[in-house]
Amino acid sequence: MTQQAQRSVVAITGGMGSGKSSVAAYLCEIGGAMGLSADTLCRQLLEPEAVGWLAVRKAFGEKFFLADRRIDRPLLRKILFEDHAFRRELNTLLHPLVRNEITDRIATEVEHFAEAKIQSQARFVVEVPLLYEAHWEQDFSQIVVAYADEKACQRRIMLRDGISEAEAEKAMATQMSLSDKARLADHVIDNSGAWPETCLQIVHLRNLLW
Repeated sequence: MTQQAQRSVVAITGGMGSGKSSVAAYLCEIGGAMGLSADTLCRQLLEPEAVGWLAVRKAFGEKFFLADRRIDRPLLRKILFEDHAFRRELNTLLHPLVRNEITDRIATEVEHFAEAKIQSQARFVVEVPLLYEAHWEQDFSQIVVAYADEKACQRRIMLRDGISEAEAEKAMATQMSLSDKARLADHVIDNSGAWPETCLQIVHLRNLLW
């Protein structure tokens, strides 16, 4: 993306259960920004005949496909958490596709602003769960980590996914620790407590960013 576009693109990252999506959505709402989600784009790229779907089929054959030609997401997710080599191979396959999709969508939106001769700068908030793991730090002007203490994240994952404590711990262990991410971030939103307290932090963040 162009340097001018990049200046208006903020990334939200964090860990499983830390509240990245909620933080990103509220920042978009109060900041008048366009929101993008790397996870949502990845799901779209894995729809039948989409570029990610074709890439997975070429790399792994029929192993992860159901009778209706859709990807067997529960199976894929299970092996992702259990097999480090497979997780690295799949990420190497899909991450560049998602990255290109983010860049293309932002470029298209910036072009629309230019064509419409809108003077105010377009703003973007991009939720990227594996930003540091994928080494995308240079793609964004500011990086915000949605942080929550480990027990809070664990409880949220168990509730959201209907899994055991051991399964939640295993899932969390596949990612870089939240404390390490927080140390690298430009801004940190602590989402360990009540949501209204988090919202106050996000309002302050909006004022700092824009």
